[in-house]
Amino acid sequence: MRRVVVLASPAMWQTGHGSDHPLKPERLQRTYELMEASGLLEASNVRRLEPPPASTDELALFHTREYIEAVQALSNGQSDVRPWRFNFGPGDNPVFPGMHELYALAVGAALRGADLLVRKECEIAFSFGGGLHHAWRDHASGFCVYNDAVVAITWLLQQRQRVAYVDIDVHHGDGVQYAFDDSDRVLTISFHQDGRTLFPGTGKIEETGRGAGKGLSVNLPLPAGTDDDIYLWAFDRLVPPLLKRFRPDVVVTQLGVDTHFADPLAELSLTTRGQEAVIRRLAALAPCWLALGGGGYNVEVVPRAWTLALAVMADIHLPAELPADYRRRYGGRTYHDENGPMIDEDVREWVRRIVEEHVAALRKAVGLD
Repeated sequence: MRRVVVLASPAMWQTGHGSDHPLKPERLQRTYELMEASGLLEASNVRRLEPPPASTDELALFHTREYIEAVQALSNGQSDVRPWRFNFGPGDNPVFPGMHELYALAVGAALRGADLLVRKECEIAFSFGGGLHHAWRDHASGFCVYNDAVVAITWLLQQRQRVAYVDIDVHHGDGVQYAFDDSDRVLTISFHQDGRTLFPGTGKIEETGRGAGKGLSVNLPLPAGTDDDIYLWAFDRLVPPLLKRFRPDVVVTQLGVDTHFADPLAELSLTTRGQEAVIRRLAALAPCWLALGGGGYNVEVVPRAWTLALAVMADIHLPAELPADYRRRYGGRTYHDENGPMIDEDVREWVRRIVEEHVAALRKAVGLD
């Protein structure tokens, strides 16, 4: 049984965008409560740590100091900073009190997890409150203020590690890909809904990196309606051979669960069983694994999906039914979905053809065929 460290703190869900924003703090609180109620945090091979917030110098491993200072000022309510200069404002990226502290904590969790892995104090580090893959060097984007994945990968590179980054969020992992698309020491793989139908509009097959990183950015845009079977087939055709060829020291993943058929912001059709199957594949491929959270906006789904993920990481079998106390408080009955997506067979066959064509083109583009 591998040693797993869960990096979490109540401070991660005591502030945030608020209940009217898709990125509700409640999704993290309920995830932690379900992990705890399921007994996973008391397992002999699982340890919970409260991470420290990242320092300014650590945030500056990726972000500009001007941007960090602006986030700090906006977080403190200072009025002499123009939010729009850094892509803050109504909508996706609102300013709120404690914003800097909250997202510095997410970065601190990723850095602490990376450090534990390098020191060989665990084999898996899981920060389900992270995965903020859209943030750019000098501005916020897509609900993301600081990019914990990029900061952690940059730190790992300083420790002479080769890193593979696998992003299974429904949205393209643009901030991470573009931070490293000219590096020959980072492989980025992103499975996401086609950017022609979903934010951020990027992640085409043709985006394969540049310079020394040519061939090391891998993107699979998926049509709306992609289900478990099609997704897993594509994953098996691409991810294992890419990781085998690249031979990373550390695998960093973004485990967004907004690929679920009931997610309100996207249109893929995975179930919790399909998502769990992806986690099992990642567990087999990643002997040294920094797992970050990500998207997922159905608060009934997110806690179940990430609790199932932790159970896979810790090699613990969960019963079919949710813990009684959790059911009484939040409803629901089982860890896995009791129903699945309704997909027309003609649509399913069309999606399969598209994905097969994309995988064939991608394997050729990155030299697997």
